[in-house]
Amino acid sequence: MTNHKSHSCGCCMSDLNENDNQKNLYELLFAIGIYTSAFFIQDVRIKLIIFITAYIIAGVDVIYASLKNIKNGIIFDENFLMTIATLGAMCVGEYPEAVMVMILYKIGESLQTDAVNKSKRSISSLMDIRPDYAYIETEDGLKKVHPPDVKLGDIIVVKPGEKISLDGVVTEGESSVDTSAITGESVHKTVRAGDIVYSGCICTSGLLKIRTTKVFSESTVSKILELVENAKDKKSKSENYITKFAKVYTPIVVLGAVLLTLIPTFFFDGSFVVWFKRALTFLVISCPCAFVISVPLTFFAGIGACSKQGILIKGSNYMEKLATPDTILFDKTGTLTKGVFEIQKVCPINVSEEELLEYVVYAEYYSNHPIAVSVKKSYTHEIDKNKISSIEEFSGKGVKAVINNTEIIAGNYKLFCDFKIEIPDINEAGTIIYVAKDKQYAGYILITDEIKSETKNIISVLKSMKIKTTMLTGDTEKIARNTGEIIGIDEIKSHLLPQDKVEILEYKLLQKQANKSVLFVGDGINDAPVLKQADVGISMGALGSDAAIEASDVVIMNDEIEKIPVLINIARKTMRIVKENIIFAITVKVIFLILGALGYMSMWGAVFADVGVTCIAVINSLRTLQTTSFIKE
Repeated sequence: MTNHKSHSCGCCMSDLNENDNQKNLYELLFAIGIYTSAFFIQDVRIKLIIFITAYIIAGVDVIYASLKNIKNGIIFDENFLMTIATLGAMCVGEYPEAVMVMILYKIGESLQTDAVNKSKRSISSLMDIRPDYAYIETEDGLKKVHPPDVKLGDIIVVKPGEKISLDGVVTEGESSVDTSAITGESVHKTVRAGDIVYSGCICTSGLLKIRTTKVFSESTVSKILELVENAKDKKSKSENYITKFAKVYTPIVVLGAVLLTLIPTFFFDGSFVVWFKRALTFLVISCPCAFVISVPLTFFAGIGACSKQGILIKGSNYMEKLATPDTILFDKTGTLTKGVFEIQKVCPINVSEEELLEYVVYAEYYSNHPIAVSVKKSYTHEIDKNKISSIEEFSGKGVKAVINNTEIIAGNYKLFCDFKIEIPDINEAGTIIYVAKDKQYAGYILITDEIKSETKNIISVLKSMKIKTTMLTGDTEKIARNTGEIIGIDEIKSHLLPQDKVEILEYKLLQKQANKSVLFVGDGINDAPVLKQADVGISMGALGSDAAIEASDVVIMNDEIEKIPVLINIARKTMRIVKENIIFAITVKVIFLILGALGYMSMWGAVFADVGVTCIAVINSLRTLQTTSFIKE
């Protein structure tokens, strides 16, 4: 129930924001109308009353925010600067300028709010995948409930046009399913009885009955929403720098404005009014809005651009590292290859082919490794679990099992060396599962994995981007070399156990260039330690994988390796726009501050230096949301 209510509150908040924007617009129009009328009045006292009225209408929100922040211990912010600058202008008789500064500031704030809302709406529409209800099948018919109320193992019914509310397995029906909200792919997928489906996808044609395999809080849609909502809490170095910069910068410029008034007045016989006006102009120019608003917005937009591509990033802090990769380490199986294995050859010794295959199937019964899954799929007979007495797994090597009182060892060359079982030297391209029965060699099974069609092109693209590539695999050197030469990867590391991959990663982290990063791309299930230790861990083929979402920093919600260059280009564009905004804002502000201090800048110019620069920076930030050219850049 909690999630449902939270979602409803979000909608209400959106409506409130829209109403606030309309209210602010009406206030601005009213203030502008009153302000304009003052110029047609001759009586000085009436004119003064009109200006003060317009000032209050336009500036009441800013003044209130300033007082509220002071009460909360936040003194030096843009609201405080605008308040003291315009009140000071009113005190020295510059009523029209004071009012217009506040009006223009409010117009700029309104434009900024609209721009930010546009960015948020763009991302919200992408992530609008939370199902509002679910139909569960009961003895009395269909019952409409909130998704969190659906229990594990319940049968839910999804009609055409409805969202799948929880992860599960199709028990009845056939339909085309739109997975674009999860994977970013526009191509629909056909599912039928026995297929796994994920929450957030849309049933587009037939009716489906689905047995739930996860509760709502553990379903794919909840994991994704949690990931996106938490992304804003992980700030980049640039965002942290800007926050710290603003806290130090603002008191300094306030002190500078005070000194700008006092020093010329008391030490050089300057006019207090003249230098006080310059100090007020100085304050307006110095507002750090352009930094404080545009930098986080750019990162936010970058995360949104990735979401459009079916790529989820856990925080803006990873954007900077994604923009500067020195090396990308790739797991082979399921990343560079399809991870769909096929048995090419069964070669028994003193046992039949059927017996040899049966030994491996039973020994690998509890394993979720892609090779084990493929072998089990090829076995057409029913498996009797009661035949299995014990199973011991050796990470990265294989398994030892007792089946019908017979000890079976199935695994790679390293495992058989550990057990001191002699095996022949087999010179074949593919993954070899050696099998021993009661410590006697019983033959081998040859399995092959197909390279993804796009892998070679993507490795070539990464090379053109000046990024080094390395393949990590537990396969034999011959198999690894064969795959590596086909795809053109820079470096190949074979015969690796999970801990060996960690050691290689640590070495790469030490060897990387300054201010560069090392990325690891894996399937997110068997490579959790490497994913966690890399500068950025990217999980591939992670749809529905809890391990991938937990272990990695970036989740690509389908199996498309071509999203890697897209991801890097989005990160690079994001960082480029952040730098553009910072350089632009600093340059304009420094020039205008000097001109303002020397008396060559009026309040009107000061407003442009603050509001105008901020608006330009915000509009520039929104370019990050444009994803059409990312692959080309």
